[in-house]
Amino acid sequence: MTDPTADNPGGADAEGHARRTVRPRDAASLILWRIGPRGPEVLMGRRHARHRFMPDVMVFPGGRVDPDDHRQPAASELQPVTRRMLERRATPGRARAIGIAAARELFEETGLVLGRRQGDGVAADLASLHYVCRAVTPGGRPIRFNARFLAAPAEAVQGEIAGSGELENLGWYTPEAAHRHHVADITGKVLVEFLDWLEMSPRRRATRPLIVFRGMDNRHQER
Repeated sequence: MTDPTADNPGGADAEGHARRTVRPRDAASLILWRIGPRGPEVLMGRRHARHRFMPDVMVFPGGRVDPDDHRQPAASELQPVTRRMLERRATPGRARAIGIAAARELFEETGLVLGRRQGDGVAADLASLHYVCRAVTPGGRPIRFNARFLAAPAEAVQGEIAGSGELENLGWYTPEAAHRHHVADITGKVLVEFLDWLEMSPRRRATRPLIVFRGMDNRHQER
């Protein structure tokens, strides 16, 4: 049985070895940001010590794409630019499910709603999502993810931060404050990509080369 605490989007820091090559599972992480008195702040939390991989490190909310994510309604659909970038390496249905997963994981891990409440879940505001980059866990690892890192502004969410226990010390961190804690290598590199993206104009964001991290967090342009 798969360890339910082993969910590790990006996962290039995951330890252990597989007896056979494991196919990466789709995952989504959401970089929720706001501008604070000292500049950009992002919502992060510390992975619980019981996690099988990457315990006690600071990460963005996120997790694997579930089968139900393909069937969930949304309050709005992906913007054309975000959809195009996701569809570089996903079918249209899978691209939409990745966006749904990002909003669902945000709600499950932080209590914040990107969209509107619907029953026990969220009808996602997919139009608020922006594509940043993706990361693929190295081959040979027992659990692998093809993680897309998406971003949304803090004003797009509703509610108060109320952690589920999966992420501890949830809060808003400047990059400097986050690095005073243990930030995984891949998380730090994705944070750099996000900060570069944040400085771009909308036109530059839409035309920039797409970045993927492969192997031991090696940075490549998508082909």
